[in-house]
Amino acid sequence: MEDEEAAAVLKAVGRQIKLWREAAGLRQAELGAAIGYGEDMVSSVERGRRVPKPDFLDKADEVLGAGGKLATMKEDVEKARYPKKVRDLAKLEEEAVELGAYAGHHVHGLLQTPEYARALYAMRRPAFTEEEVDRYVSARMARKTVFERVPRPQLTFVQEEVTLRRPLGGRTVLRQQLEHLLEVGRLRHVEIQVMPTDRDDHAGMAGSLRLLKLLDGKTLGHLEAQLHSRLVSDPRDVQVLEMRYGMIRAQALAPSESLAFIEKVMGEET
Repeated sequence: MEDEEAAAVLKAVGRQIKLWREAAGLRQAELGAAIGYGEDMVSSVERGRRVPKPDFLDKADEVLGAGGKLATMKEDVEKARYPKKVRDLAKLEEEAVELGAYAGHHVHGLLQTPEYARALYAMRRPAFTEEEVDRYVSARMARKTVFERVPRPQLTFVQEEVTLRRPLGGRTVLRQQLEHLLEVGRLRHVEIQVMPTDRDDHAGMAGSLRLLKLLDGKTLGHLEAQLHSRLVSDPRDVQVLEMRYGMIRAQALAPSESLAFIEKVMGEET
């Protein structure tokens, strides 16, 4: 694992599974056969090297007679599956009453379909393993609960026109993604805007950005580059990001015009 917090959770879970297995008098191969997993998987989970799926924990709990003690670990394990930077960002999104984001290269993560997200992670270099792709896609999809929270946060997004036309994952994936944008963009607490390519004045030339206004009134910025992401907390820097995002929104198409624009692009894709 890439961080100590997640590694500690997985090691603790692995120790518990091993203790229950030994108490039941089963070898790793026998437990694996009983729950439908290989001996190598059981061994890796017990050593904290692999993340057990919910199904693994449910079946192990039943076979070992743990009375729910293993099954209840699913929530902690699920969080440990996600990279630390994703967990940290998700925590901030859970606290946000307002979230604004400008995306210039691809559809913003919170707006992505599973297929679109998978296509993005599958094309990363150096290449991810299939397990890593699954892990990142699951983490991204889990963050979408921000749309369902009550009270609803105010969510605004500005997408570059090119992100609506670039067929990442293929034309079918792109069309499904555009349909999803239309669906999300019609939610009362969500506004999606499009920045047309033909604009001759653009306040977002420094790159994508994200702003999060928290319950306590504090506003934070979040920036992503090639190999690193950075949280911006200095009030002076946040003020600059707020100014830029405000100008980006003013320069982009209005939300209603943007939805019509997305529909137009969809028509061109057929």
